[in-house]
Amino acid sequence: MKKNKIILFFMAIFKVVKALIIILLFIFKVISRLLHHLFQAVRNKMRFSITFKITITYVFLFILIFFLMSLGITISFRNYIQNNPPEDYVLFLVAILMISNIVGLISIVFFGSKASRKLMRPIKVMTKTVKEISINVLDKRIDVSGSKDELKDLAKTFNEMMDRIEKSVELQNQFVSDASHELRTPISVILGYADLLDRWGKDNPQVLEESILAIKSEGDSMKSLVEKLLFLARGDKNNQRVEKANFMLSEVIKEILKETILIDKSHNILNDRNEDIIIHADQKLIKEAIRIFMDNSIKFTPAEGAIKLNSYQKNKKAIISIEDTGIGISHEDLPYIFNRFYRADKSRTKSRGGTGLGLAIAKWIIDNHQGKIDVWSELNEGTVVRIELPFN
Repeated sequence: MKKNKIILFFMAIFKVVKALIIILLFIFKVISRLLHHLFQAVRNKMRFSITFKITITYVFLFILIFFLMSLGITISFRNYIQNNPPEDYVLFLVAILMISNIVGLISIVFFGSKASRKLMRPIKVMTKTVKEISINVLDKRIDVSGSKDELKDLAKTFNEMMDRIEKSVELQNQFVSDASHELRTPISVILGYADLLDRWGKDNPQVLEESILAIKSEGDSMKSLVEKLLFLARGDKNNQRVEKANFMLSEVIKEILKETILIDKSHNILNDRNEDIIIHADQKLIKEAIRIFMDNSIKFTPAEGAIKLNSYQKNKKAIISIEDTGIGISHEDLPYIFNRFYRADKSRTKSRGGTGLGLAIAKWIIDNHQGKIDVWSELNEGTVVRIELPFN
């Protein structure tokens, strides 16, 4: 008789648990759909972290299962005590608590892991996208649409990093291409004159002299280009030394003016202001930067034109200005003049021996002294370059 009661007891428990599971699944499905639509509407306006989402998911599951189990236990126990003697209450209560705990644990693990997989699904998409990126495929980007959480921040940061890498690779490829192109011409000239010497120059003094002068000239051009390339390469790797010390800027301006007047007799070299200013910088590099702008003015200013070099103090900054009455720069070209190998007028620049690296070097020097360069120019009217340098 007691055995039959126990069997009937566990059969009743099984039916109750089965009914609870069915009810639980149905309620969870309905509530999850409602919450999904609610979260979908709210997350477009609010930011929820992944930790917050996972915590809320497990808290909700715990509360839901605890409520349903408590309700089921209360109903079952109430029905049981109405039809059974008191001595079996403890056995029934222990059994239903054990089964409830097992069902609750299984439900939390199942639905919690399902919710966690859904929350972490974007990571798989991100991983797949990242695996597709290579040196030949740099245009891939992670989709940043969807929820506003840490993964979106990570995706945006990664995409910004890839934009920088892609741009750097493009610049590097362009740099190599331009450098190869610049070196090709002098090498071709040298080889051409070497071939000319081999054929006719051995016994012809005129051909011999012409070839030697041309080879020396092109060799000097190659040396200058290689030195500029090495300077920029060291700058890119932060290996270019910048040795700062206090010096009088006016002395450097005087040196440049004196040297320019000695080597250039076809232009009017002017100076209106040269104030005594002490700055903390690399004297050699600052002189090189000013020299580059002066050389550009000489190249692109017609004979008898004016080139003015001034220095003065303004707003606690050392100001260096180079003005010329040259051919000027178009507004379309002006934003790109500091790009490496860029030439506003390739034919005219090439005829004047430019490589398109001087202004890039000058900008690097000024930037590494926390300075600033402003350029104003009008075609056929002239150009004004204004350099700002801090005192310290």
